[in-house]
Parts: sequence; C-alpha cells; structure tokens
Amino acid sequence: MKKKEIKILLVDDEQDILEIVGYNLSQEGYRIVTASNGKEAIIVAKRENPHLIIMDVMMPEMDGMEACENIRKIPELKNTIITFLTARSEDYSQVAGFDAGADDYISKPIKPKLLVSKVKALLRRLKEETNSSENLNVGGIVINREEYKIVKDGAEIILPRKEFELFYLLASKPGKVFKREEILDKVWGNEVIVGGRTIDVHIRKLREKIGDDLFKTIKGVGYKFEA
Repeated sequence: MKKKEIKILLVDDEQDILEIVGYNLSQEGYRIVTASNGKEAIIVAKRENPHLIIMDVMMPEMDGMEACENIRKIPELKNTIITFLTARSEDYSQVAGFDAGADDYISKPIKPKLLVSKVKALLRRLKEETNSSENLNVGGIVINREEYKIVKDGAEIILPRKEFELFYLLASKPGKVFKREEILDKVWGNEVIVGGRTIDVHIRKLREKIGDDLFKTIKGVGYKFEA
C-alpha cells in the first residue's frame, strides 16, 4: 500500500498538537484527518475509515479511553490500528489503554522523527495482517486471525488487539521459547520502544482471560522466553 493511500486520524483537543503532528506525517505522504475530542473522533472514524488513529487520552466531551472502546465496537473499523499519544505515562494508565483496545501507547513529548518511526512500525502491520489470515486450532480453541476472534467450547473470548496478537504468536508455535526481541518485533514492531514489563503485563492478562491450564497446554510447560 502506498503512503498516499494510507489515512491517519489525529485526535487531540490541542490545536497546536494537531498541526505539528499532522504536518510531520503529511510530509511523509500520509493523508491526515483530524478530530478535537472523543465524540468527534467516532464520527470522523466512521466516515473516513482510517488505517491508523493517533489519539490523546484527556479530552473534553469524551476522553480517549471511552472513544477507543466505542471505536472497537464498530465492525468496519475492526482492523484500524489505534495508538494513544498522551502525556500520561503511568503504568496503570497504559494498562487501561491496552484494555480499552489500543494497539500502542506513546508518551508525550516525543521528537517528530521518532514519532514518524513509530507510525511506520505500526503501519507495517497492515501488510503483515493481509498476509497472515489463516485460522489456528490449538488446545481445543479456534483462533481466527482475520476477524480477531477466539472461540473456546463455542464461546467467544474477547481480547484487546495486542493481547490477541501476542496469543496468536505464542499459539502459532506451541512449546517454542521466544526471545523478548522476537516478541517485541512481531507484536509491537522493532521500531516501537516498549519495556519487557509490557510483555509480562500482557501475559498475565492472557492467563487470566484464557485460563492457566489452556495457556500451559499451548506453551507446553508454561510461558517461557529468553532474556
């Protein structure tokens, strides 16, 4: 997909942020649309069907967390990548962002070149998702990569996008010992800077939602990775 075909929705109540971020991304050739709060973001997202949404958390009318949750309920936007760009960098805030359905969490302030690199890493997944749509049937559950759906005993398990991708990666090679760098590269993109603790948080949440017994079945003797 060419850059001029990629549409990015920027959501922030600060006009200068929209202008600065929008300018730098438009200079890269991306198509930019904007919204100034969560409610407007939902309307614009439905109308424009963007490939990527970069959204602030603290906004009037509706905050980014609630907007993200609502956007994730819209079927035609199920493949849209969402990342928060916010000054809130607390661990609990990041976990809440992932629980709301975000794919990444970027802290302000950030240098324009680094932001562009992160955006490129996120958008690289558009091509990867197109080429990775096969279903997996592991441990008695069906993992539908194209629809981001997990079905166990006829019941659907809902996972935020990052947790789904991490689970799909682990389930695709049962028993394999993954290196942290490999997980970060496959799930977050090697240009996106996240800590090892991010992996641990997602693994813990997967165990809680999927069940420790099933998780051990998929990973043999349990989740392992190399430092």
